[in-house]
Amino acid sequence: MGQETETSRPAPPAAGEDIKVSPGTRGLVPAPARANFPVLPPTPKGKSVRPRWLRGAFAVAIVIAGAGAAAYWWQHSRSQLPPGIASGNGRIEADEIDVDTKFAGRIIEILADEGDMVKAGQVVARMDTQDLAASLKKAEAQVEGARKAVAEAKANVAQAISQQVLAQQEINRANELVQKGFQTREVLDQRRQQMDGANAVLKAAEARVTVAQHALEASTHDVELYRVNIADNTLVAPKDGRIQYRIANVGEVLPAGGKVFTMLDVSYVYMDAYLPTAEAGRVKIGADARIVLDAYPNVAIPAKVSFIATQAQFTPKTVETKDERDKLMFRIRVKIDPERLRARADAVRSGLPGLAYVLLDPAVAWPPKLQGNAAK
Repeated sequence: MGQETETSRPAPPAAGEDIKVSPGTRGLVPAPARANFPVLPPTPKGKSVRPRWLRGAFAVAIVIAGAGAAAYWWQHSRSQLPPGIASGNGRIEADEIDVDTKFAGRIIEILADEGDMVKAGQVVARMDTQDLAASLKKAEAQVEGARKAVAEAKANVAQAISQQVLAQQEINRANELVQKGFQTREVLDQRRQQMDGANAVLKAAEARVTVAQHALEASTHDVELYRVNIADNTLVAPKDGRIQYRIANVGEVLPAGGKVFTMLDVSYVYMDAYLPTAEAGRVKIGADARIVLDAYPNVAIPAKVSFIATQAQFTPKTVETKDERDKLMFRIRVKIDPERLRARADAVRSGLPGLAYVLLDPAVAWPPKLQGNAAK
């Protein structure tokens, strides 16, 4: 009776149920129930879970390493140049020539377009010259009138000369008669006055010839001027080159100096590079140079130094230098031989980036990569 059987023992409390101890079960404490914690899925064998920030840091490290490698390659490639050669970045350029109107007028014909290769003296556009043509006809008529005036003045001179000859003959006869006593001296004085009048008439006729000739010359110059103005209204290419821009079109009325075309002079192609003081100070006018374009990395174009700036300039933002500590640079211009350009006018381009190499020491030989096919 005093012993407790297994069937009389109270059942253990369920999970989350409060534990109550009855007076009859003192000393018997059930084990605490397990809490319902979420269960993590098992980690796949051979794989580890990395936070996202760790993966991002790893990607940034790869980018930085790549940039460092590129910078090292660039510095290493530049360091391969011999000590007597300097280089700088730039863009190949050609002189721009504006084809403008000399007089205000209307465009009646366009004979060239963008991208066309034109020769020196080739007609590229024509302006309306009807007003100048009318003025030319007027000047030509004035020339004809001036010529007739000159002819008339010369005829007057001939008449005055004949009167002068007659007056001289009368003086001679009167002088003989006076000496023989058959003529009075009064008649001789009259003949001398007639001679003086004939001389004056001759001088006046000769002066009128001079005036008429000057008028003829002025009229002739007017004709030449109008012809020149008409010719100047025919726009021609001043040099061999390529039409880069066409600004105006047929029918447009332009003022004096209105721009119709912009063309590139293919005989003057150059590249401006910037060098630090230590290298620019050793460059000489006429020094040998090479131009290597990014579009043609295996072609070294021969050139010569044609200009060295006398004042230092701040480094342009578009130019990379070998040492960012050099804040002041000197502009160096290397120019390609015009004869070489004329033979390759169709291949001339403007704005292509590249590198300019300058020979600082004439005793230094160009490396093989800068010789390339430069002789071709």
